[in-house]
Amino acid sequence: MDENLTDNERVEELKRWWRENGWFLIGGVALGALVLFGYNQYTAYRDHRYEEAGALYQVVKDAKDPVAANATLQKMRADFPGSAYTSQAGLLVAGMLVVSAPEHATDELAYVMEHTKDPELAMIARLRLARVLSYREKYDDALKTLKVDKPGKFAGRLNEVRGDVEAARGNVEEARKAYLEAMVADGSELLDRNFVQMKLNDLPTGAVAPAASSPPAATSEPPAAAAPAPKGEGA
Repeated sequence: MDENLTDNERVEELKRWWRENGWFLIGGVALGALVLFGYNQYTAYRDHRYEEAGALYQVVKDAKDPVAANATLQKMRADFPGSAYTSQAGLLVAGMLVVSAPEHATDELAYVMEHTKDPELAMIARLRLARVLSYREKYDDALKTLKVDKPGKFAGRLNEVRGDVEAARGNVEEARKAYLEAMVADGSELLDRNFVQMKLNDLPTGAVAPAASSPPAATSEPPAAAAPAPKGEGA
């Protein structure tokens, strides 16, 4: 504004500016308020869905039989397909089915591995899937499942499970090689090194016939029963 203008002229200049630009200013404020309102509504909706998915996850966790647990899981997959809670529930149901229906446990773990949006949960499902396939004596499928281009911090665990699969079918030298690689691979600090060393020491000095498979240990991979941290759901 020109400093040489009188007070009256300044007032008239402001009035003129307001007439020309006032609606834009009002519109901007209104739009900002609308965006803020919409964001708050979305946040409330997202939090509500997160709580609903968490409640259903708890139902699966508390279920006494796999039929009831699976019914709740299917509802979660229909209503909350992108929720980490849904993937966690899938792992729980698979654990219930390992002994009574291992083929169905395989299907559940494969589903979680392929559909979860959480890379770590996908890797946990992959490790458990390989163990169940080995339990079913589908050794080639188990080894194929363990092939990952960039395993990152899971490299040690993948090699450990690979050693277990090779040991189960009597490939002693391949098992020994896998266990040794597990001890030096990325993420080896996450292993129970004493347990891996014990399995390594227990390997016979020569090839032997495969031992009977036993159900995969429930604690072989990181526990997935704790409630997940993320609050977002995918559609």
